[in-house]
Amino acid sequence: MAIAMKGKWQAGNLSPEPTSLIGRQDELGRIRRACRDARLVTLTGVGGVGKTRLALRAAADMRFGGGAWVVELSALDDGTLLPHAIAEALRLTDQTSRPMAEVLAEHLCKGEVLVVLDSCEHLTGACAAMVETLTEAVPGLRVLATSRRPLGVSGELVIEVGPLPVPAEDATAPGGGDAVALLAERAAEVVPEFELGEHNRQAAVRLCRRLEGLPLAIELAAARLREFPIEVMAARLSKGGDPRQQALRVVVEWSHELCEPAERLLWARLSVFAGDFDVEAARSVCADERVPEADVGLLLDALADEAILTWLPTGAGERYRMRDTLREYGAARLRELGEQERFRQRHREHYASLATRGAALWLGPGQISWYDRMIGEHANLRTALETALGGPDGQAAVGFAGKLAFFWYGCGYAKEGRYYLRRALAMDVEPGPVLVQALWADGLLAANHGDADGAETRAAEIAEIAAADDPYAIRCAGALRAAAGMVRGDSARTMAESEHAFRARWSGEEPTIAMLLALLCRGHACTVDGRFEEALAVFDSLRTLCDQRGEVLMRSHGDLLRGYAELAGGRFDAAVVYGQAALRVKRRLRDGFGIGLTVDLLALAAGAAGRAERAARLLGLARRIWNAHGLTQANVPVWVAARKACERQTRDTLGDDAYHAVFRTGFDREIDAGLAYALEPEGEGQPNNGSPM
Repeated sequence: MAIAMKGKWQAGNLSPEPTSLIGRQDELGRIRRACRDARLVTLTGVGGVGKTRLALRAAADMRFGGGAWVVELSALDDGTLLPHAIAEALRLTDQTSRPMAEVLAEHLCKGEVLVVLDSCEHLTGACAAMVETLTEAVPGLRVLATSRRPLGVSGELVIEVGPLPVPAEDATAPGGGDAVALLAERAAEVVPEFELGEHNRQAAVRLCRRLEGLPLAIELAAARLREFPIEVMAARLSKGGDPRQQALRVVVEWSHELCEPAERLLWARLSVFAGDFDVEAARSVCADERVPEADVGLLLDALADEAILTWLPTGAGERYRMRDTLREYGAARLRELGEQERFRQRHREHYASLATRGAALWLGPGQISWYDRMIGEHANLRTALETALGGPDGQAAVGFAGKLAFFWYGCGYAKEGRYYLRRALAMDVEPGPVLVQALWADGLLAANHGDADGAETRAAEIAEIAAADDPYAIRCAGALRAAAGMVRGDSARTMAESEHAFRARWSGEEPTIAMLLALLCRGHACTVDGRFEEALAVFDSLRTLCDQRGEVLMRSHGDLLRGYAELAGGRFDAAVVYGQAALRVKRRLRDGFGIGLTVDLLALAAGAAGRAERAARLLGLARRIWNAHGLTQANVPVWVAARKACERQTRDTLGDDAYHAVFRTGFDREIDAGLAYALEPEGEGQPNNGSPM
């Protein structure tokens, strides 16, 4: 969901403190002016020249009402997923079957927005088509792209980014010292006692001239100043080689030569990762008799010291990232060694194993940790899935995509999950548990999209291939049919299909997502039928099952639906308490679908309790959330009708002018601030049927 995070400059997903840039102020000013005049500005230039840094700094310095959003594309291999990558950067989720480009255009048209597409060179066709589609549909959109070549879009303004100026051979001549200044800055970070003076300035100039002023080449050279005085480094890099050879390649190859053999091997093997990775993944994928597992941590630190890797401390532990140019070099070395396919498969196996572990542990006390971990591994999961889908083993590909049901559903990537599952299910695999899991996953996502027909179809396919003694398959099919009934407003069907889950809740049968989904649907059906006490009993059972395992996501779904049941039963304060309990979890897990429903619930409760201004403000907030989310009230008839009734009642109470004014207050406020308001205590009284706290 598109909750803008305010950094130091503005809303968006920019780093709050982008790297300062030496000698780039004139270029920054030109880029900023160009972004105001042209729909698409593309920064071109060779690898390592600093296009990304310039783009991020320029974006951070500009003001756009809708924010500046960075879409990192270096790890994306499939241009079909470009709209999904943009939506992910915008924190936009969508629960419809509409094309994602259409959803993006609708979302972006609500304000002036800058989108930075970083590293487009391997996806120029897809990027060009997407930019043309979005800029034609969204007058307020500006796109700033970085690429080694132009995108070729009509009206594109191309700015070529050149190297930093280097002084003349006479180091005493004025001007051109930006490259030397960068070298001195980075050298001081590596060797704290380093000072640039008359004794070493000439060597620094020679070194920067040999490196042609390329920032990445200068940083790689600076990282070696621990080992070599600057005079020695300048002399070594000036000897031999083709003077026409690209400077960056010279210093990358030199850095490679200076690495220990195990460091070189690890550099090459790490090139199979997309985006960043942790130490555990590096050990699992890259270690063998030539790169011992026990040595991987030290080798990663060494490569970080040498500027081959970037060290990324996070709340979940240390991670590492390799710059695109260095990853490309490592991949070339891996191909030369004849080991690219071997380590791509090891990468796939590691992330397939991660998916298996995540699926087994998702309904447990580590759910939030697994959520954070899987979100962080999204780029690698995509790459591993592409490897699996491109291979001959359909069983492995279908199994991998199906095991990720918890990720697609629980982490907010339902539309992308359906894309991968459709590709996987098109492969020829034998009927059995692997196929059942993939069909269940796609049916679950269909239900999440409000696609009752899709859920029913997958349920029928599961029933057709399921063995008579396969209770898991039978439960999955039943849960999908119950969900389809809920979407259609057919409470009788939902009650019938959820009966087994209700009877089995205390049988000792291990809870699954299918069982919990069926209970959710049953509780909702009871509410719709006016059987409120029965509904509360179902939600009590669901909460107990979740609490026994430390599960929070399905429990929050249950709290949300219980809030609707409490509201329908006239217990308005209880509805607020359960709704706020649900909202706290949904906010933490960025569950945009659930956040929209929960804010709607709180609006309905406020309206029913006679708090008309609060109701109008929350209705405005909910509308903003649904605009980002793409499917108001999930198309569930009773929820749609309830919201419309609340809108009419609140408008009648306040009058049209006052209603619109308060509604706009909720709609125009930052979503995070709006959610904080929704969570404020209100009214007196406690829940009549137990507290969720």
